[in-house]
Amino acid sequence: MNGTALDALRADLAGIAIADDAGTLRQKSRDFFWFSPILKPQLEDKRADLAVLPRTRDEVIRVAAACARHRVPLTVRGGGTGNYGQAVPLAGGVVLDLTGLDRLVWFRPGACRYEAGARLLDIDRNLHDLRNVPGNWELRFHPSTRKQATIGGFVAGGAAGCGSCTWGQIADAGAVLALQVVTVEESPRIIELEGEDMRKVLHAYGVNGIITEVAVPLAPWQPWAERVIAFPTLADATRFGIALATAESIAKKEIAIFDGRIAPFLKRLAPLIPDGQAFAIIMVAEPQAATLAALAADHGGSVVYARGWEEAETAAFRTYRDMPPLYEYTWNHTTLHALRTEPDITYLQVRTPAGNEVAFVESVAERFGDELLLHLEVQRRFGRVFVSALPLLRWHSAERLAAVVAVLEAAGGAVSNPHSYRLDDAGWKRTDAPQAAFKAEADPLGLMNPGKLMQSAPEPG
Repeated sequence: MNGTALDALRADLAGIAIADDAGTLRQKSRDFFWFSPILKPQLEDKRADLAVLPRTRDEVIRVAAACARHRVPLTVRGGGTGNYGQAVPLAGGVVLDLTGLDRLVWFRPGACRYEAGARLLDIDRNLHDLRNVPGNWELRFHPSTRKQATIGGFVAGGAAGCGSCTWGQIADAGAVLALQVVTVEESPRIIELEGEDMRKVLHAYGVNGIITEVAVPLAPWQPWAERVIAFPTLADATRFGIALATAESIAKKEIAIFDGRIAPFLKRLAPLIPDGQAFAIIMVAEPQAATLAALAADHGGSVVYARGWEEAETAAFRTYRDMPPLYEYTWNHTTLHALRTEPDITYLQVRTPAGNEVAFVESVAERFGDELLLHLEVQRRFGRVFVSALPLLRWHSAERLAAVVAVLEAAGGAVSNPHSYRLDDAGWKRTDAPQAAFKAEADPLGLMNPGKLMQSAPEPG
């Protein structure tokens, strides 16, 4: 970005908080792309020229107008917890940090609307404080990065999380109620999206509009107790996870299944797991914990750790001394814990074949041994229970990665590539929504997060 354009942009943004020191620009230009040994060298040196931190939608509109006027690339950032370089500015320019837009817009029983920068844990804290109104409510699902992730970032870059075993994923009909988007033009517009129109922006990495407000349905609050359950084999644990997900009379929020060889990476949990046994991390409504234990016993499982809902909620909302909230060992937090111990580990994203999940798990575990360690998340998608995997992979080379993917797909798995920053190179997570067409409407100059969508307007030159 040339100095003249940068000076002109600064003048247009007078009164809005900005930062251009090296430390802030590095921090605001990164997410968790370094989980991937392929993305790390591609994205490590990418930096914004300016970080802008608006506090209101009017300030966002000013930023969008100024970037359009001076043809400056614009990358929107929430909590920066994505894994594929969603928040990394490939072409420099402005990183727009929306965490200052974190206010409640409205609440009503069964739904709420927040500004896009509100962090998911803070939203649930606020809903906790609203329990004196009719009914008790909480977000339906959240990623394991609940503490840092924002609601706008989650709908723009996420897919599922804790609660998805009951409520499905962001792409499911009704998972999001409405979105407000600001266009990037010299005279920005505010667009309200509802229903099918929201799919133009959901899981779109912020390539086609600045999400400024999000409305979502809520779930009735439950006293979520935590359990760690050990099983003789990974197949036993997988059968149990599917049985629990299909037991609609049991209220549950998380079903994560692990190869026992993953236990040493989860330092506080490792002493609880008997040698050689697989294990599950479960969040269940406390009144049904005994039913859960009986179901686990039917599959050879035994409870090795139990924490009641009050202590679990305290660990999530306030503080903990010994054990963090157990969801911070699930989803891609598992990969993070492993990387802290063994830096050469990476991961994949795999959907197991419907109706053949256990056989797939057994064959993969036997085929790859210590090279690929299975971590499963049992969830719902479009009304059906399915088992996805975030396996830990010991890295050798890009060629070996491709060979592993080929074996998994030949066995019936569907692999979504977490080693690409391209939105439309995402395997089974791709959406068939007209995201490129909407980009032409909301970002006609092609300034938003350029380089992330292959079928889009030309990148700024």
